[in-house]
Amino acid sequence: MQPRRPEGFDGLGYRGDGREEPGPGAKPYSSSSDLSHWVSSPPDIPGSRNLHWGERTPQYGAGPAGTPLGGVGLNDEPYPAGAGTSSEQLNRFAGFGIGLASLFTENVLAHPCIVLRRQCQVNYHARNYHLTPFTIVNVMYSINKTQGPRALWKGMGSTFIVQGITLGTEGIISEFTPLPRELSHKWSLRQIGGHLLLKSLTYVVAMPFYSASLVETVQSEIIRDNPGILDCVKEGIGRVIGMGVPHSKRLLPLMALTFPTVLHGVLHYIISSIIQKFVLLVLKRENSQSLPTESSNSVQSMLDAYFPELIASFAASLCADVMIYPLETVLHRLHIQGTRTIIDNTDLGYEVLPINTQYEGMRDCINTIKREEGMLGFYKGFGAVVVQYTLHVAVLQLTKIIYSTLLQNVA
Repeated sequence: MQPRRPEGFDGLGYRGDGREEPGPGAKPYSSSSDLSHWVSSPPDIPGSRNLHWGERTPQYGAGPAGTPLGGVGLNDEPYPAGAGTSSEQLNRFAGFGIGLASLFTENVLAHPCIVLRRQCQVNYHARNYHLTPFTIVNVMYSINKTQGPRALWKGMGSTFIVQGITLGTEGIISEFTPLPRELSHKWSLRQIGGHLLLKSLTYVVAMPFYSASLVETVQSEIIRDNPGILDCVKEGIGRVIGMGVPHSKRLLPLMALTFPTVLHGVLHYIISSIIQKFVLLVLKRENSQSLPTESSNSVQSMLDAYFPELIASFAASLCADVMIYPLETVLHRLHIQGTRTIIDNTDLGYEVLPINTQYEGMRDCINTIKREEGMLGFYKGFGAVVVQYTLHVAVLQLTKIIYSTLLQNVA
Protein backbone atom coordinates (compact mmCIF):
# COMPACT_ATOMS: atom_id res chain seq x y z
CA MET A 1 0.00 0.00 0.00
CA GLN A 2 1.15 3.49 -0.76
CA PRO A 3 1.16 5.90 2.14
CA ARG A 4 -1.44 8.67 1.96
CA ARG A 5 0.92 11.28 3.38
CA PRO A 6 1.74 13.96 0.76
CA GLU A 7 5.29 14.05 -0.47
CA GLY A 8 5.83 17.60 0.74
CA PHE A 9 4.55 16.89 4.24
CA ASP A 10 7.08 17.70 6.95
CA GLY A 11 4.93 18.34 10.03
CA LEU A 12 4.00 21.96 10.68
CA GLY A 13 6.17 23.02 7.78
CA TYR A 14 3.95 21.41 5.12
CA ARG A 15 4.12 23.41 1.90
CA GLY A 16 1.90 21.56 -0.57
CA ASP A 17 3.80 19.37 -3.04
CA GLY A 18 7.19 20.52 -1.87
CA ARG A 19 7.99 22.43 -5.07
CA GLU A 20 6.79 25.83 -3.83
CA GLU A 21 9.46 28.14 -2.56
CA PRO A 22 8.71 30.74 0.08
CA GLY A 23 8.04 34.14 -1.38
CA PRO A 24 9.83 37.37 -0.54
CA GLY A 25 9.47 38.34 3.08
CA ALA A 26 7.97 34.97 4.02
CA LYS A 27 9.12 33.45 7.27
CA PRO A 28 9.95 29.79 7.71
CA TYR A 29 7.40 27.70 9.54
CA SER A 30 10.01 26.14 11.76
CA SER A 31 10.45 29.34 13.75
CA SER A 32 9.20 28.88 17.26
CA SER A 33 8.17 32.53 17.50
CA ASP A 34 5.68 32.10 14.64
CA LEU A 35 4.10 29.16 16.41
CA SER A 36 3.76 30.90 19.74
CA HIS A 37 0.19 31.97 19.01
CA TRP A 38 -0.77 28.31 18.66
CA VAL A 39 0.41 27.54 22.20
CA SER A 40 -1.65 28.58 25.20
CA SER A 41 -1.55 27.72 28.86
CA PRO A 42 -4.35 25.44 30.04
CA PRO A 43 -7.23 27.31 31.68
CA ASP A 44 -8.32 26.82 35.25
CA ILE A 45 -10.98 24.17 35.82
CA PRO A 46 -14.41 25.88 35.73
CA GLY A 47 -15.97 26.05 39.15
CA SER A 48 -12.82 24.92 40.95
CA ARG A 49 -12.15 28.35 42.42
CA ASN A 50 -15.50 30.08 42.92
CA LEU A 51 -14.06 32.26 45.63
CA HIS A 52 -11.42 33.84 43.37
CA TRP A 53 -14.06 35.84 41.45
CA GLY A 54 -12.89 34.66 38.03
CA GLU A 55 -9.18 35.11 38.61
CA ARG A 56 -6.65 32.45 37.91
CA THR A 57 -5.08 30.71 40.85
CA PRO A 58 -2.15 32.92 41.88
CA GLN A 59 1.23 31.29 41.49
CA TYR A 60 3.09 32.13 44.66
CA GLY A 61 6.82 31.84 44.67
CA ALA A 62 7.00 32.38 40.93
CA GLY A 63 9.75 34.31 39.24
CA PRO A 64 9.52 37.80 37.78
CA ALA A 65 6.93 38.76 35.22
CA GLY A 66 7.34 36.97 31.95
CA THR A 67 9.27 34.13 33.57
CA PRO A 68 7.70 30.73 34.02
CA LEU A 69 7.53 29.07 37.41
CA GLY A 70 10.96 27.97 38.40
CA GLY A 71 12.73 31.06 37.06
CA VAL A 72 13.65 29.76 33.59
CA GLY A 73 12.81 32.10 30.73
CA LEU A 74 12.35 31.33 27.06
CA ASN A 75 15.85 32.43 26.22
CA ASP A 76 17.52 30.83 29.22
CA GLU A 77 19.38 27.61 29.17
CA PRO A 78 17.29 24.55 30.00
CA TYR A 79 17.81 22.56 33.15
CA PRO A 80 20.91 20.40 33.15
CA ALA A 81 20.35 16.73 32.63
CA GLY A 82 18.79 15.26 35.73
CA ALA A 83 18.78 18.58 37.64
CA GLY A 84 15.54 20.32 38.60
CA THR A 85 13.21 17.84 36.92
CA SER A 86 12.97 15.37 39.79
CA SER A 87 12.87 18.19 42.34
CA GLU A 88 10.02 19.90 40.50
CA GLN A 89 8.06 16.66 40.29
CA LEU A 90 8.58 16.00 43.99
CA ASN A 91 7.43 19.50 44.88
CA ARG A 92 4.28 19.09 42.80
CA PHE A 93 3.68 15.76 44.50
CA ALA A 94 4.16 17.46 47.86
CA GLY A 95 1.62 20.16 46.99
CA PHE A 96 -0.88 17.52 45.90
CA GLY A 97 -0.33 15.55 49.09
CA ILE A 98 -0.82 18.61 51.29
CA GLY A 99 -4.06 19.51 49.50
CA LEU A 100 -5.28 15.93 49.77
CA ALA A 101 -4.50 15.88 53.49
CA SER A 102 -6.48 19.11 53.90
CA LEU A 103 -9.52 17.68 52.12
CA PHE A 104 -9.29 14.44 54.10
CA THR A 105 -9.15 16.33 57.38
CA GLU A 106 -11.99 18.67 56.47
CA ASN A 107 -14.41 16.01 55.22
CA VAL A 108 -13.46 12.77 57.01
CA LEU A 109 -11.25 13.23 60.04
CA ALA A 110 -13.27 16.18 61.37
CA HIS A 111 -16.65 14.47 60.90
CA PRO A 112 -16.95 13.43 64.59
CA CYS A 113 -16.66 17.11 65.51
CA ILE A 114 -19.49 17.91 63.09
CA VAL A 115 -21.65 15.14 64.60
CA LEU A 116 -21.17 16.39 68.19
CA ARG A 117 -21.54 20.00 67.11
CA ARG A 118 -24.92 19.37 65.50
CA GLN A 119 -26.17 17.21 68.36
CA CYS A 120 -25.33 19.94 70.85
CA GLN A 121 -27.03 22.56 68.70
CA VAL A 122 -30.37 20.73 68.53
CA ASN A 123 -30.30 19.52 72.16
CA TYR A 124 -32.45 22.07 73.98
CA HIS A 125 -32.42 19.80 77.08
CA ALA A 126 -28.68 20.15 77.60
CA ARG A 127 -27.37 21.78 80.74
CA ASN A 128 -23.77 21.59 79.60
CA TYR A 129 -23.28 23.88 76.62
CA HIS A 130 -19.83 22.49 75.67
CA LEU A 131 -18.34 25.86 74.89
CA THR A 132 -14.78 24.57 75.38
CA PRO A 133 -13.01 21.71 73.59
CA PHE A 134 -12.29 19.84 76.84
CA THR A 135 -15.89 18.85 77.53
CA ILE A 136 -16.45 17.92 73.88
CA VAL A 137 -13.52 15.49 73.95
CA ASN A 138 -14.96 13.90 77.10
CA VAL A 139 -18.36 13.37 75.45
CA MET A 140 -16.68 11.93 72.34
CA TYR A 141 -14.87 9.41 74.51
CA SER A 142 -18.09 8.41 76.31
CA ILE A 143 -20.06 7.93 73.08
CA ASN A 144 -17.23 5.98 71.50
CA LYS A 145 -17.03 3.75 74.59
CA THR A 146 -20.77 3.00 74.79
CA GLN A 147 -21.72 2.88 71.07
CA GLY A 148 -18.49 2.21 69.23
CA PRO A 149 -16.50 4.29 66.73
CA ARG A 150 -19.26 4.04 64.16
CA ALA A 151 -21.40 6.45 66.19
CA LEU A 152 -18.97 9.29 65.53
CA TRP A 153 -18.94 8.85 61.73
CA LYS A 154 -22.67 8.42 61.17
CA GLY A 155 -24.13 10.36 58.26
CA MET A 156 -20.79 10.95 56.56
CA GLY A 157 -21.97 9.42 53.29
CA SER A 158 -25.02 11.67 53.21
CA THR A 159 -22.85 14.77 53.63
CA PHE A 160 -20.91 13.81 50.51
CA ILE A 161 -24.19 13.27 48.66
CA VAL A 162 -25.41 16.74 49.65
CA GLN A 163 -22.15 18.27 48.45
CA GLY A 164 -22.49 16.45 45.14
CA ILE A 165 -26.10 17.57 44.71
CA THR A 166 -25.10 21.14 45.47
CA LEU A 167 -22.26 21.20 42.93
CA GLY A 168 -24.33 19.44 40.29
CA THR A 169 -27.32 21.73 40.74
CA GLU A 170 -25.14 24.81 40.53
CA GLY A 171 -23.53 23.60 37.32
CA ILE A 172 -26.84 22.69 35.67
CA ILE A 173 -28.51 25.98 36.57
CA SER A 174 -25.53 28.00 35.34
CA GLU A 175 -25.53 26.10 32.04
CA PHE A 176 -29.19 26.71 31.24
CA THR A 177 -29.51 30.22 32.66
CA PRO A 178 -27.49 33.43 32.23
CA LEU A 179 -26.62 33.40 35.93
CA PRO A 180 -22.81 33.50 36.26
CA ARG A 181 -21.15 30.70 38.17
CA GLU A 182 -18.01 32.77 38.69
CA LEU A 183 -17.46 36.51 38.84
CA SER A 184 -15.03 38.11 36.44
CA HIS A 185 -12.30 40.47 37.59
CA LYS A 186 -14.30 43.46 36.36
CA TRP A 187 -17.51 42.59 38.16
CA SER A 188 -20.65 44.68 38.38
CA LEU A 189 -23.56 44.80 40.80
CA ARG A 190 -25.72 42.98 38.28
CA GLN A 191 -23.21 40.13 38.04
CA ILE A 192 -23.00 39.90 41.83
CA GLY A 193 -26.78 39.78 42.08
CA GLY A 194 -27.00 37.04 39.46
CA HIS A 195 -24.23 35.05 41.13
CA LEU A 196 -25.89 35.24 44.54
CA LEU A 197 -29.23 34.31 42.96
CA LEU A 198 -27.56 31.21 41.52
CA LYS A 199 -26.26 30.30 44.97
CA SER A 200 -29.71 30.87 46.49
CA LEU A 201 -31.43 28.61 43.96
CA THR A 202 -28.80 25.94 44.60
CA TYR A 203 -29.45 26.03 48.34
CA VAL A 204 -33.19 25.77 47.76
CA VAL A 205 -32.81 22.66 45.60
CA ALA A 206 -30.42 20.99 48.06
CA MET A 207 -32.52 21.96 51.11
CA PRO A 208 -34.62 18.76 51.52
CA PHE A 209 -31.53 16.58 51.10
CA TYR A 210 -29.64 18.69 53.62
CA SER A 211 -32.49 18.17 56.07
CA ALA A 212 -32.37 14.40 55.57
CA SER A 213 -28.58 14.41 55.98
CA LEU A 214 -28.92 16.40 59.23
CA VAL A 215 -31.28 13.75 60.63
CA GLU A 216 -28.82 10.96 59.76
CA THR A 217 -26.00 12.91 61.42
CA VAL A 218 -27.70 13.56 64.78
CA GLN A 219 -29.78 10.37 65.07
CA SER A 220 -28.54 8.19 67.93
CA GLU A 221 -26.80 4.98 66.93
CA ILE A 222 -28.61 3.11 69.71
CA ILE A 223 -32.03 3.17 67.99
CA ARG A 224 -30.71 3.65 64.46
CA ASP A 225 -31.19 1.01 61.76
CA ASN A 226 -28.53 0.34 59.15
CA PRO A 227 -29.22 3.10 56.60
CA GLY A 228 -28.55 2.71 52.91
CA ILE A 229 -26.24 4.94 50.94
CA LEU A 230 -29.08 6.58 49.02
CA ASP A 231 -31.51 6.92 51.94
CA CYS A 232 -30.66 10.61 52.06
CA VAL A 233 -31.85 11.04 48.46
CA LYS A 234 -34.97 8.94 49.02
CA GLU A 235 -35.98 10.80 52.18
CA GLY A 236 -35.24 14.17 50.57
CA ILE A 237 -37.51 13.40 47.64
CA GLY A 238 -40.15 12.06 50.02
CA ARG A 239 -39.97 15.31 51.99
CA VAL A 240 -40.71 17.26 48.83
CA ILE A 241 -43.66 15.19 47.62
CA GLY A 242 -45.03 14.55 51.12
CA MET A 243 -44.38 10.80 51.21
CA GLY A 244 -41.88 8.48 52.84
CA VAL A 245 -41.07 8.36 56.55
CA PRO A 246 -44.03 9.61 58.65
CA HIS A 247 -43.43 12.82 60.57
CA SER A 248 -45.28 14.58 63.35
CA LYS A 249 -47.56 17.57 62.95
CA ARG A 250 -44.81 19.82 64.31
CA LEU A 251 -42.82 19.34 61.09
CA LEU A 252 -42.28 22.72 59.45
CA PRO A 253 -43.06 22.98 55.72
CA LEU A 254 -40.21 23.51 53.32
CA MET A 255 -41.46 27.00 52.52
CA ALA A 256 -40.89 28.00 56.15
CA LEU A 257 -37.33 26.64 55.96
CA THR A 258 -36.43 28.36 52.68
CA PHE A 259 -35.55 31.79 54.05
CA PRO A 260 -33.30 30.66 56.95
CA THR A 261 -31.59 28.08 54.73
CA VAL A 262 -30.85 30.56 51.94
CA LEU A 263 -29.83 33.25 54.44
CA HIS A 264 -27.38 30.90 56.14
CA GLY A 265 -25.87 29.67 52.88
CA VAL A 266 -25.51 33.10 51.26
CA LEU A 267 -24.03 34.71 54.38
CA HIS A 268 -21.55 31.88 54.78
CA TYR A 269 -20.52 32.21 51.14
CA ILE A 270 -20.16 36.00 51.25
CA ILE A 271 -18.12 36.01 54.47
CA SER A 272 -15.83 33.20 53.34
CA SER A 273 -15.34 34.84 49.93
CA ILE A 274 -14.33 38.18 51.45
CA ILE A 275 -12.00 36.62 54.01
CA GLN A 276 -10.35 34.34 51.47
CA LYS A 277 -9.83 37.17 49.01
CA PHE A 278 -8.34 39.38 51.72
CA VAL A 279 -5.98 36.70 53.02
CA LEU A 280 -4.81 35.87 49.49
CA LEU A 281 -4.05 39.53 48.81
CA VAL A 282 -2.08 39.84 52.05
CA LEU A 283 -0.07 36.68 51.38
CA LYS A 284 0.52 37.74 47.78
CA ARG A 285 1.85 41.10 48.92
CA GLU A 286 4.17 39.45 51.44
CA ASN A 287 5.50 37.03 48.85
CA SER A 288 6.06 39.83 46.33
CA GLN A 289 8.09 41.78 48.87
CA SER A 290 10.26 38.78 49.67
CA LEU A 291 10.99 37.27 46.27
CA PRO A 292 13.08 34.10 46.44
CA THR A 293 16.77 34.48 45.58
CA GLU A 294 19.33 31.88 44.69
CA SER A 295 20.52 31.74 48.30
CA SER A 296 16.99 31.31 49.68
CA ASN A 297 15.70 28.99 46.98
CA SER A 298 15.44 25.97 49.24
CA VAL A 299 13.08 23.05 49.31
CA GLN A 300 11.16 24.64 52.15
CA SER A 301 10.54 27.87 50.26
CA MET A 302 9.25 25.96 47.23
CA LEU A 303 7.03 23.85 49.49
CA ASP A 304 5.58 27.00 51.05
CA ALA A 305 4.34 28.05 47.60
CA TYR A 306 1.45 25.58 47.96
CA PHE A 307 0.26 26.89 51.31
CA PRO A 308 -1.19 30.39 50.72
CA GLU A 309 -4.37 29.12 49.12
CA LEU A 310 -4.86 26.49 51.81
CA ILE A 311 -4.29 29.07 54.53
CA ALA A 312 -6.78 31.45 52.90
CA SER A 313 -9.41 28.71 52.59
CA PHE A 314 -8.83 27.64 56.20
CA ALA A 315 -9.17 31.20 57.52
CA ALA A 316 -12.28 31.83 55.42
CA SER A 317 -14.08 28.70 56.66
CA LEU A 318 -13.14 29.37 60.27
CA CYS A 319 -14.33 32.99 60.24
CA ALA A 320 -17.57 32.12 58.46
CA ASP A 321 -18.38 29.26 60.83
CA VAL A 322 -17.72 31.40 63.91
CA MET A 323 -19.66 34.44 62.70
CA ILE A 324 -22.84 32.64 61.67
CA TYR A 325 -22.79 29.93 64.34
CA PRO A 326 -25.91 31.31 66.11
CA LEU A 327 -27.83 31.29 62.83
CA GLU A 328 -26.69 27.72 62.19
CA THR A 329 -28.06 26.67 65.58
CA VAL A 330 -31.46 28.15 64.73
CA LEU A 331 -31.42 26.57 61.27
CA HIS A 332 -30.66 23.08 62.56
CA ARG A 333 -33.39 23.26 65.18
CA LEU A 334 -35.94 24.26 62.56
CA HIS A 335 -34.86 21.46 60.20
CA ILE A 336 -34.91 18.77 62.90
CA GLN A 337 -38.30 19.71 64.38
CA GLY A 338 -41.06 17.18 63.77
CA THR A 339 -38.78 14.50 62.29
CA ARG A 340 -39.15 12.23 65.35
CA THR A 341 -35.41 12.19 65.82
CA ILE A 342 -33.80 10.77 68.97
CA ILE A 343 -30.33 12.08 69.75
CA ASP A 344 -27.61 11.19 72.23
CA ASN A 345 -27.56 12.84 75.63
CA THR A 346 -24.67 15.25 75.24
CA ASP A 347 -24.53 15.82 79.01
CA LEU A 348 -23.79 12.19 79.83
CA GLY A 349 -22.89 10.46 76.59
CA TYR A 350 -24.74 7.18 77.28
CA GLU A 351 -28.47 8.02 77.14
CA VAL A 352 -30.87 9.19 74.43
CA LEU A 353 -33.27 12.12 74.27
CA PRO A 354 -36.21 12.93 71.95
CA ILE A 355 -36.58 16.21 70.10
CA ASN A 356 -40.00 17.72 70.89
CA THR A 357 -39.64 21.37 70.00
CA GLN A 358 -42.62 23.44 68.85
CA TYR A 359 -41.12 26.45 67.14
CA GLU A 360 -43.48 28.32 64.84
CA GLY A 361 -40.71 29.78 62.71
CA MET A 362 -37.33 31.45 62.70
CA ARG A 363 -38.31 34.43 64.86
CA ASP A 364 -40.04 32.24 67.45
CA CYS A 365 -37.00 29.95 67.59
CA ILE A 366 -34.65 32.89 68.23
CA ASN A 367 -36.87 34.34 70.97
CA THR A 368 -37.33 30.96 72.66
CA ILE A 369 -33.61 30.19 72.76
CA LYS A 370 -32.85 33.66 74.11
CA ARG A 371 -35.55 33.37 76.78
CA GLU A 372 -35.00 29.78 77.98
CA GLU A 373 -31.29 29.15 77.32
CA GLY A 374 -29.74 32.60 77.25
CA MET A 375 -27.44 34.10 74.65
CA LEU A 376 -24.92 31.32 75.14
CA GLY A 377 -27.61 28.88 74.01
CA PHE A 378 -26.88 29.93 70.43
CA TYR A 379 -23.31 28.68 70.89
CA LYS A 380 -24.00 25.19 72.19
CA GLY A 381 -21.31 22.81 70.95
CA PHE A 382 -18.90 25.59 70.00
CA GLY A 383 -16.05 23.60 71.53
CA ALA A 384 -16.40 21.14 68.64
CA VAL A 385 -15.51 23.94 66.23
CA VAL A 386 -12.32 24.59 68.19
CA VAL A 387 -11.41 20.90 68.10
CA GLN A 388 -12.22 20.66 64.39
CA TYR A 389 -10.00 23.51 63.25
CA THR A 390 -7.22 22.67 65.72
CA LEU A 391 -7.14 19.20 64.24
CA HIS A 392 -7.08 20.70 60.76
CA VAL A 393 -4.08 22.89 61.57
CA ALA A 394 -2.23 20.00 63.21
CA VAL A 395 -2.69 17.72 60.20
CA LEU A 396 -1.57 20.43 57.77
CA GLN A 397 1.56 21.17 59.78
CA LEU A 398 2.38 17.49 60.22
CA THR A 399 1.96 16.85 56.50
CA LYS A 400 4.15 19.84 55.71
CA ILE A 401 6.91 18.60 58.01
CA ILE A 402 6.79 15.09 56.55
CA TYR A 403 7.02 16.28 52.95
CA SER A 404 9.72 18.82 53.80
CA THR A 405 11.84 16.09 55.38
CA LEU A 406 11.19 13.76 52.47
CA LEU A 407 12.13 16.34 49.85
CA GLN A 408 15.28 17.37 51.70
CA ASN A 409 16.42 13.76 51.94
CA VAL A 410 15.79 13.15 48.26
CA ALA A 411 17.46 16.41 47.24
